[in-house]
This record gives sequence, C-alpha cells and structure tokens, in this order.
Amino acid sequence: MIRSIFRAVWNGEGSPRSFFRARERELSLAEAMNRLQVDNLSLFADREQLFLYYECLSEPVPPECLLIETGQRLAEWPGGAPGRRWVPMTDIFHYQRPVSNPQWARAHHDRTPYGRMALLRPEQMARYVYYHYQYQEEKPGDGDKYGIIGMHENLLFFYSELPETLTPPPYEGRLKTMLKPENWAEVMEPHFIKWEAAPEGQDIWRKLMLVLELRSPSERRGAQHA
Repeated sequence: MIRSIFRAVWNGEGSPRSFFRARERELSLAEAMNRLQVDNLSLFADREQLFLYYECLSEPVPPECLLIETGQRLAEWPGGAPGRRWVPMTDIFHYQRPVSNPQWARAHHDRTPYGRMALLRPEQMARYVYYHYQYQEEKPGDGDKYGIIGMHENLLFFYSELPETLTPPPYEGRLKTMLKPENWAEVMEPHFIKWEAAPEGQDIWRKLMLVLELRSPSERRGAQHA
C-alpha cells in the first residue's frame, strides 16, 4: 500500500470540475485505476489549485498514467523532468500508516473525502515538521485513521475522511517521549499565514471543493447496495 499526494495548477478553459466530471473521463479513469490497482482516488480544487490523493495497492503509479487527458490543461512545473504537470507532496504527518492492504480497508462505505489547505510561514516550516513528527510518533492513532498532511514548498494539503475512523494502530510509535504541547492549537497558530477574507473558522485551514471521487469497482457495488 502506497499513499500518493500530488498538486497541480489548472491552466485550461472552463472549470476543473466540468472537465474532470465528464462521463467519458470518469470511465477512462475508472478503467485505469482498475488496471493499475489504484483505489480511493480523490481530486480537490481551490480556484486553480488542484490536489490529488490516491492509494496504490502494489506498485507506485504516477498521476499521468491515471489522468491521461489533462495534458496542456495543467501548468508546467519547472525544476523537474520536462513537461512535468503534477508535483509530489511530502507526507509530513499521518495519524496512522498502512501496514497491509487488509488492515487499511475502509469500514465506512458512506464516507466523504475531506480536503483543506494552509500556508506556512517559510521561516516556521522546520519547526512545524518537528512538532508534527513528534505528535505522530508519540500518539499514533490520535485522529482519523486516514488523515494525512502533504507539503510542497510552504503549502499544506490535509486529507481526511468523514465520518472519522478512530481505531488503535497495529504498531507503537517510534518515540517514547511525551512532549506534544497540551495547548496544541495555540502553539501551531504562529506557524501559519492566515487567509484574508476567509469564511468563519477557515482563516488557517481553508476547505477545498471535492471535484471527483472514485473507488474500486467492488467497493462501489457495495456502497450502492448499502
């Protein structure tokens, strides 16, 4: 089980939602996911910003093999291979990590992927990662089993699912210390650049629009039956 997080910038005509939700593209993506053994794919958007999450059941699969038709509709990212459109985001925090495919199976068929984004102050990035590694390894399983934060540059993407899955992990954390601050929200606040004119409660973590969600064929049938 390999968790994959990428970001991209929409550069095409129209909206990402209308493009990716076209029936023929959903069918093409579902076929590619089935063939390449990819599951639980979610695409989120905030204006031109795109965030992609999916899980590879065996081998790593690049997003270009799944979202084949995006092409020139996404801006090209410098600093990598020519023509790179999707850039990977680094896993800097997760409540749990998968240890096997059966252990990672979902219990909630009626779940909803939930995405948020935030901006870190560049001078606070190392401190933020330090605190989150400490939290992750001192208290594994302290939140939604599938919650994970990806980082690229100073941009954060927080993926989770509703309703939350709260189960103890099948492993112990790597740290035996107990140094996570009790006043967590207060300690975290100075790390962020706050969004201007944000909706109430979203001045730090801004909610993303869920553009697309696709699951494995067997789970889709189960969800429809339920």
